[in-house]
Amino acid sequence: MLRQDVGVNDTALPWPGSPSPLGATPDDEGTNFAVWSNSVEVEAVEVCLFDASGAETRYRLGERTYHIWHGYLPGVRPGQRYGFRLHGPWEPARGARFNPAKLLLDPYARAIDGELAYVPAVYGHVVGPAAGGREDDTLVDDQDSGPYVPKSVVVDDTFDWGDDAPPATAWSETTIYELHVRGFTKAHPQVPQALRGTFAGLAHPAAVAHLVDLGVTAVELLPVHHFVSEPRLIATGLTNYWGYNSVGYFAPHAAYASSDRPVAEFKAMVKALHAAGLEVILDVVYNHTGEGDELGPTLEFRGLDNAAYYRLRDGGRLYTDYTGCGNTLDVRQPRVLQLVMDSLRYWVLEMHVDGFRFDLAAALARSMHDVDMLGGFLSTIEQDPVLSQVKLIAEPWDVGEGGYQVGEFPPLWSEWNDKYRDSVRDFWCGANSGVRELGYRLSGSSDLYSDDGRRPFASINFIAAHDGFTLRDVVSYERKHNQANGEHGRDGTDTNHSCNHGAEGETADVAVLAARRRTLRSMLTTLLLSNGVPMLAAGDEMGRTQAGNNNAYCLDSPVSWLDWELAPWQQDLLSWTRRLHQLRREHPVFRHRHYLEGRPAYEGGPKDLAWFRTDGRELTDQDWFSRETRTLGMYLSGDGLRARNRRGQRVKDDTFLLIVHGAADPVRFRLPGEPWAHAWSVLLDTSLDGPAPTAPPTPWDSGVALPLAGASAALLVASRSSPDPSAHPPGAQRRGWS
Repeated sequence: MLRQDVGVNDTALPWPGSPSPLGATPDDEGTNFAVWSNSVEVEAVEVCLFDASGAETRYRLGERTYHIWHGYLPGVRPGQRYGFRLHGPWEPARGARFNPAKLLLDPYARAIDGELAYVPAVYGHVVGPAAGGREDDTLVDDQDSGPYVPKSVVVDDTFDWGDDAPPATAWSETTIYELHVRGFTKAHPQVPQALRGTFAGLAHPAAVAHLVDLGVTAVELLPVHHFVSEPRLIATGLTNYWGYNSVGYFAPHAAYASSDRPVAEFKAMVKALHAAGLEVILDVVYNHTGEGDELGPTLEFRGLDNAAYYRLRDGGRLYTDYTGCGNTLDVRQPRVLQLVMDSLRYWVLEMHVDGFRFDLAAALARSMHDVDMLGGFLSTIEQDPVLSQVKLIAEPWDVGEGGYQVGEFPPLWSEWNDKYRDSVRDFWCGANSGVRELGYRLSGSSDLYSDDGRRPFASINFIAAHDGFTLRDVVSYERKHNQANGEHGRDGTDTNHSCNHGAEGETADVAVLAARRRTLRSMLTTLLLSNGVPMLAAGDEMGRTQAGNNNAYCLDSPVSWLDWELAPWQQDLLSWTRRLHQLRREHPVFRHRHYLEGRPAYEGGPKDLAWFRTDGRELTDQDWFSRETRTLGMYLSGDGLRARNRRGQRVKDDTFLLIVHGAADPVRFRLPGEPWAHAWSVLLDTSLDGPAPTAPPTPWDSGVALPLAGASAALLVASRSSPDPSAHPPGAQRRGWS
């Protein structure tokens, strides 16, 4: 991939070139370089080329057009490693941190090569012994960082996409599987050793087969933009495993490639996933960068134009931090906003991804200080002809004042719904909180999203994600066990909404293990049969554990990797999860595109949505507000779906009753009779150990009291639905169709 020669520093070079596009753009004769710096005080910009031995040749970019420095170098081909150096003032007190001794990455680099070594030379200010035992970010350091920092790489984006096409799965039909590219296949026995933990490993037929057999429709990849690890982690032998420390918004993370062509390998992965009908969603981190606060290294933005790229305070010396990571990218600046939008469009148009999940999205939506849903970032995306057409998911909070914005993003967006997570965990872990909030979460969270015209798919429903306990640990631990992170237990949340069922962590107690597995089945049943978009964290379908670590961001080890050697009970759980996905896929009644209103779909028919208590009667207001209510039956009428879907096809579905019983003691639930149903059949009962049932469902007459074990769920299907709407009398009113 790397060129062996870079030519000589000819004073006639570079040619003027073009200010557009930004970055390094090769053609048949050479490469155009263009980089933006807003400061009028920049005296010179150099593009620096490196050969295979690391020898550097510098060329001064003599052209500047609208704050873009540019030049064309003939003979420079794809594979060439390069960087920039900027000559300008060093005045940290007002935010100027230019230092030509520091080699800088190209913000538009398509690939990045090499490791970051945390030596004093990579800092713009003096550190270590030269600082006299103190760290002062105002003292300039003149050591050359070139040998110790990653290099940008010129890339030819040519790729044969063949007949690749986006699956374009409707939001209402989407189920998301959040995974880590490395961790998903690092221990997969059917993936060749050389491919494990890479983009090619995820594209391997064995990996794809698991996703397809499971029944998900989209993978959400933890950050794949090129990232670096923090110095504290490197010093203690750890790493930023999750990848929330980006330095390359156009470059796939080089360590995730099995070859020296990460761009082509990423594209091949997307092509393989698309061929299997799976969408690719990227978790993107535009809210901050890997340079950290004023004491961090100078790798890119800090040296290009610190005052333009970052939000600064105290005259410009310090960083405004809405992210908890030391800095906040300033997307209020037009060129910084352009960088983010160009990056997003690149991943859609050139890399063919299908959507994005925005880490700490509230930080991107801030204007002067407050979160502004009408501000530049959100408004720019809303009118963009490319980005407005892909899946957009917000993590709707940051760590700043007023940063919690669940339910507040505009209609184009879906959101991670942590209220869903907490209410479902609380219910199944025995919290005495009633069922009122749970009812909202089961039916699509209309209290959060319906008032501004959004649909149920605005809610990304999840019980566990990469951040926090795994699903198995939710039912096995009541406190975090983060000693391996090296922060003396200070990291990670202390509020886990979890329960250990009588023993903390691993145990041989048969009763405890049985209770945990029942709760796992009940939680998965709740998640995959709720309205909204379910998101499953990788491995939760197989009972993955992190031994109680709820912040494993720094552990690139078996703690974080998926273990594919499954015990019999884990095989059973996988079978159960596959069955739930099958039910969701086959029955649109579990994934309505509109909120149900609790009214008949047609005159004389049953309600489209109804809620029942244990005596077979509908819940009253008193029941809804009572903390003592621990059992809830959600009735979903298939009659409301007897309309035409988006493709003009007539849709018909069954009628279901999902019963969730959160109390520890068993209970009898009287099944609703006419007009709700003539009879019922039990499809699933989470109190029953073993794989998902394949035998014919157990029939029960209406009005019979169905026995339910403590802390269990059951799914029943009506054996007779109401007449087809085509048989309704003339003039019949039909409402609430999907």
